[in-house]
Amino acid sequence: MSEFQDHPLRYQMANELHARPYPTLSAPCHAMYLAIKNPLDAANRDRVQDRAHLLDLLDRFGAAHPPPDATHFFCDLGQYRLKWELHTEFVTYTLFADGVQERPFDPVAFEVFPADWLASIPGKRLTSALIRVEEMPKTTKQVEARIKESFVAESIAVSYALDRLAIVAGDYRIDSAGHLRFAIFVKSGTGERRIGRTLQRLCEIETYKAMSMLALPKARSLSNKLAKVDVQVSDLVGHIKGSDRSEEDVLSELLGISADLEDQMARCSFRFGATRAYGVIVNERVAALREERFGGRQTFCEFMSRRFDPAMRTVHSAEEHLVSMSDRVMRAADLLRTRVEVERSAQNQALLESLDRRADLQLRLQRTVEGLSVVAISYYAINLVTYATYPFAKAAGLDKPVLTAIATPLVLLVVWWIVRRIRKAH
Repeated sequence: MSEFQDHPLRYQMANELHARPYPTLSAPCHAMYLAIKNPLDAANRDRVQDRAHLLDLLDRFGAAHPPPDATHFFCDLGQYRLKWELHTEFVTYTLFADGVQERPFDPVAFEVFPADWLASIPGKRLTSALIRVEEMPKTTKQVEARIKESFVAESIAVSYALDRLAIVAGDYRIDSAGHLRFAIFVKSGTGERRIGRTLQRLCEIETYKAMSMLALPKARSLSNKLAKVDVQVSDLVGHIKGSDRSEEDVLSELLGISADLEDQMARCSFRFGATRAYGVIVNERVAALREERFGGRQTFCEFMSRRFDPAMRTVHSAEEHLVSMSDRVMRAADLLRTRVEVERSAQNQALLESLDRRADLQLRLQRTVEGLSVVAISYYAINLVTYATYPFAKAAGLDKPVLTAIATPLVLLVVWWIVRRIRKAH
């Protein structure tokens, strides 16, 4: 059998499809979720610090270390199981434990993360959540009672999920301990992987939602700046129509605004592009829940459409406004350049016409000078010819005036012919 040569990236590409497996969970259980955002961008971020911090946590529990190039890791920490994931812009830690606490969403559960370890994390908390997984009560009233016990009505989203195999509830208001709350009620017999996928999707929805919202303050600040630029550009376009300012000053100011806008585009392009990608992931994860309405409450999809989607539209609008404003400034600058070029062309045309007139005058003057020079040269040439030929003319019986009269037209003709030849030669 002939041997095939594998592409050097074949196994890497195949393993990427299985890079972040879902946890396997059984009800009842609970989880503590933590997402850390490094303040540096992806290009300047030091991932060695993120891995070193993970190793510090593992050493505290005496757990094994992951491979040096790992981007995800599962391990047991005694009564807890840890799932660690390293993403492009953030790191996530999820601890799973069997059973549920007597007090729902007790913040004491988060103390499994050592306080000094949390204080030394290389980054800032992006989001954190407490998650409970319980068996679904027999009646919807019992589910309603448990939801009212732990969630705020104004910020909750509840729905049937996975073809009514589960009820998921999420409170997107941060509680007094600084965490979000999620609950999953599953029917008896629901597969462990399904439960793990549902919990993972809830965590991903919250994390990618938070990452998407990072662009909102920048978009609002940018919108305020663009509003001022819009007024400034409109004023400059008005100056283009009139003639109260020089074109050079207006063009210089337009080019300065264009440079500022290009700088803003360079600063915002990564954040806005990432926001667009994260927003798509959020909508995909919500759709994967396959929601059905529960008890007349808003679903996760409705919550996102009312709260999350307007924020994303604000970001997209600011991005589009920035691009359109940059194009508008460039069009105004091009228009002004065209006007300046037309005016300069007219000036050049007038200058050429002036040069033509000057050349014509110079030619006429030259011809006049040539005529005078012929007369002057002929005057001296006639005297020379008269003196040279007078002895011969006297012998022939011609006096000097007659000799001069005879020589004058001949000398003039010869001098004129010589000057003409010289002018043509040059």
